[in-house]
Amino acid sequence: MLSLTLSALVLIGAPAPDLVPYSLDEPKDYKRALSEFYTKREFEIPMRDGVRLHTAVWTPKDRSQKWPMLMVRTPYGVASYGVENPPPFPRSASRFAPSSLLVKSGYIFVHQDVRGRLMSEGTFVDVRPRGKVDETTDAYDTVDWLVKNVPNNNRRVGIWGISYPGFYAAQAAVNAHPAVKAISPQAPVTEWFIGDDFHHGGALCLADAVQFYANFGRAREKPVKKIKWDFETDIADVYDLFLRLGPISNVNKKYLKGDIAFWNQLLEHPDRDAWWQARDPRPSYKNIRPAMLVVGGWFDAEDLWGSLETYQAMQRQTKRGDISLVMGPWQHGGWARTEGDHHGDITFGQKTSPYYRKQIEYPFFEKHLKLRNQAKTPKASIFVTGVNEWRTFSQWPPRRTKVKTLFLQEGGALSTKAPTASAAADSYLADPLKPVPYYGRPSERISRAFMTADQRFAARRPDVLVYETTVLKQGVTVVGPIEADIWLQTTGTDADVVVKLVDIWPEDTHDPKPNPRAVRMGGYQQLVRAEVIRGRYRQGFEKGVPFVPGQPTKVHLRLPDIAHTFRTGHRIQVQVQSSWFPFVDSNPQTFVEISKAQTSDFVKATQTVHRSQTHASGLRVKVLEGKLP
Repeated sequence: MLSLTLSALVLIGAPAPDLVPYSLDEPKDYKRALSEFYTKREFEIPMRDGVRLHTAVWTPKDRSQKWPMLMVRTPYGVASYGVENPPPFPRSASRFAPSSLLVKSGYIFVHQDVRGRLMSEGTFVDVRPRGKVDETTDAYDTVDWLVKNVPNNNRRVGIWGISYPGFYAAQAAVNAHPAVKAISPQAPVTEWFIGDDFHHGGALCLADAVQFYANFGRAREKPVKKIKWDFETDIADVYDLFLRLGPISNVNKKYLKGDIAFWNQLLEHPDRDAWWQARDPRPSYKNIRPAMLVVGGWFDAEDLWGSLETYQAMQRQTKRGDISLVMGPWQHGGWARTEGDHHGDITFGQKTSPYYRKQIEYPFFEKHLKLRNQAKTPKASIFVTGVNEWRTFSQWPPRRTKVKTLFLQEGGALSTKAPTASAAADSYLADPLKPVPYYGRPSERISRAFMTADQRFAARRPDVLVYETTVLKQGVTVVGPIEADIWLQTTGTDADVVVKLVDIWPEDTHDPKPNPRAVRMGGYQQLVRAEVIRGRYRQGFEKGVPFVPGQPTKVHLRLPDIAHTFRTGHRIQVQVQSSWFPFVDSNPQTFVEISKAQTSDFVKATQTVHRSQTHASGLRVKVLEGKLP
């Protein structure tokens, strides 16, 4: 009779028993599982320069086999501290492990405070530039120590993280330690001047920058076990809060008091100079050896750009790498923290997050760290919104697409026909002291729901231009990035350009069930994608260039990728405006250093968008299926 060892059964793909034999569906199950099946230890791991990083290690009590390690490095703390203290579930369940499936399966879980944060020694530097000692060397030194000192490990290490921890995960892929076999950067912080977190197109993400750094950016005099997230104001709506605040120079005067180092540095570098360029990790993402699973959400208001750019940088600069992309219909971290069955008012008819965790993420780590299930991971696993279905592609964006331009037309029309008029334009008066809101409902902070929200509130404003196609006779699936060229003429010397792509639902739409907010969807103008560029950076982010008043000037901006089907009976809409407040700060519309601008520098300007034969404004899209009108 044939006899096989457990390791041989694993290698040929036979199922192996889980470490934890019961469900982890409830937060209380985590505490029970960690108590019964894991042992926690804490270490101060030395780096090559002598700095020690606080690290918590949860090891399976079962010593009959060797276990792989799964590590997250974080600036947010590895609470709770002390070997007898479990994580404070349910709040941190999604921070302990990528999913409960991996806790059940059995791994050595490693949690580390990065250099200079919480209980680790050293000095913290935001998105630390490469150097003799950096996040790549800290990851390498940590892994090297772990595989040599943690008992019963199989010398196979995986690294993961969401948002800022996603940045640290991606950094670990650079010159990775040989034991690192699989990495999953999820919504990774990537580049903070062009498209992530604190700038979009060079425009400052005002509300997020202030409200985040007022807490996160406080200086640490000595190692601590807790960050105080207690910044509050007396104004309930974020639009009112920052409108009443006035110019950016008032932020330090009223709230931050000059005590937040990164906020001060952010203002000291208004252009994408060498300081910002050193903090762009993309040039380092080359010749990647570990298998990569880059994860992002289509409706992530913070790091959508970072997910796409991290994947593209690694894919472009690695000849024979195993690099995959997953994009689902999620808000920031939604794949780990929500069911993923809806976003705002929009429903998807399925629980997309459990599907991802079970069918994509779990097999990825099991394959590379336990050598189970050798099925090939799809190059791109993409959730197509509109039709609400998962699809796989051999590359992203897909190859077989047709590039079409949607031109802005007379009378608010939008079509693929190039304009023929020798002179044609639409104008509006933009007032930077009464900017267009980013969202149609009050919210204490930037609402994650705005990424799919109804845009009728904006379309009804006189300072927003609106263009629409006729009713679609067949569905149209658009994939990949969107390139917008807007010919702008302004009476000012600076201007922001905001472009939105919108899906208009038919008036007779039957409301989906369940409808999370009981919103009637007839005529709903669903935001699909939007982006902004600070007009002074139209020739490059390194140096601002003023507009010449009265002169038509082409402003190019790239909107992050989409995978969306505009269904039969729907219409496609484009909105153009000059503010998006306070998701980004208000442009004074005069060419001044905005961080030092005074109220008198904020002036009204007439913005004219040309749509003539010689100055044709429009959006270039990649059509996968269907025909545009």
